Amino acid sequence: MSTLTLGIVVIIYMFILAWLGYIGYKQTKNASDYLLGGRKVNPVIMALSYGATFISASAIVGFGGVAATFGMGIQWLCLLNMFMGVVIAFIIFGRNTRKLGEKYNARTFPQLLGLHYNSRAIQIFIAAIIFIGMPLYAAVVMKGGAVFIEQMFHIDLHLALLIFTLIVAAYVITGGIKGVLYTDALQAVIMFACMLFLLFWFYRVMDMGFIEANRKLTEIAPLVPERFKEVGHQGWTAMPVTGSPQWYTLVTSLILGVGIGCLAQPQLVVRFMMVESTKQLNRVVLIGCVSDRDRRSHLSCRGIIEPLFPENRRRGCIGSHQGYG
Repeated sequence: MSTLTLGIVVIIYMFILAWLGYIGYKQTKNASDYLLGGRKVNPVIMALSYGATFISASAIVGFGGVAATFGMGIQWLCLLNMFMGVVIAFIIFGRNTRKLGEKYNARTFPQLLGLHYNSRAIQIFIAAIIFIGMPLYAAVVMKGGAVFIEQMFHIDLHLALLIFTLIVAAYVITGGIKGVLYTDALQAVIMFACMLFLLFWFYRVMDMGFIEANRKLTEIAPLVPERFKEVGHQGWTAMPVTGSPQWYTLVTSLILGVGIGCLAQPQLVVRFMMVESTKQLNRVVLIGCVSDRDRRSHLSCRGIIEPLFPENRRRGCIGSHQGYG
C-alpha cells in the first residue's frame, strides 16, 4: 500500500472517529452520561469496547514478539484471559459490580469501593493508585500508536505522539465515555477482521497449514540457541523446563499475572456499571470471548510461527527480532 493510499484511509478513519465522538458529545447531558453513559449503554457496544480496551496497543505491538519468545505456552494466557477476563469477569464480578454501582450511585471505581466500605481513606488510596499507575499504562498504549504513525508516515516520533495524543484527546474529552465506547467498538471490529485476515495470510505466505506449521516448529526445536536452552527454552511447541527462569517468567508473570490480574483493571471494571441490567452482561459473554480469543490467539500464532516465515528461512534465522537466530 502506497503512502498516499494509506494516508487517505487514515484520514477517512479520523473523520469516522470525529463523527463518533460528536455523537457521544450530543448524547451527553450530565455527569452520569459523561462517566457511565447514563447506565444505559448497549451491551454489545460495551462488550466490544471492553475487548478493545483489553487488547490495546501494548498487546497489538508487543504480544507477537512475546509469543515468538515463549512459543505455544503463551496460549495458556489466551485461555486464562478468556476464562478469567471475560467469563468470570462478566458473570461474577461484572454482575456484582453493576449492582453495587447502581446501589451506591457510584460513577467511578474508587468511589464505588469507598462507598461500599464506607471509607473515604480507601477511596483516596485507590484513586491515588490509579492516578499514579494509569499514566504508565497509558504511556505504553500511546507510544504504540505513535510508533505506528512514525513508521508508516516516516515522521518524527515526538510529532507522531503529539498528533496521536491530540486525536485521542479530542473525542475522549468532548465525547465522554460514549465517545470512547463508540470508537472502541469500531476499533474492536477492525482489529477482529484484521487479525483474522493476518492469521490466514501468514499461513498462505508460508504455503503450509496449521498442523504442518506446528510440525515444522517442533522439528526446529534442536536449533534453539544454547543461551536460550540454558534458561529453559525447549522449542516453540513445548513449555519451558519446569522451574527454569523462562518457566517462571511465562507462568507467574504472564499466564497468571496477566491472566488473573486483568480482573483488577479499573478501566475494565467500570464498564460493568454502564449497562442497564445484569442479564445484559450474560448475553454478551460470547461476544467478549470470541473477540478476546480471536485477537490474542491470532497475535500469538503470528508470533509463534515467526521462525517459519520465508524471510527468516532465507536468512537462516530461526526467530525474530526477539533475539533468536
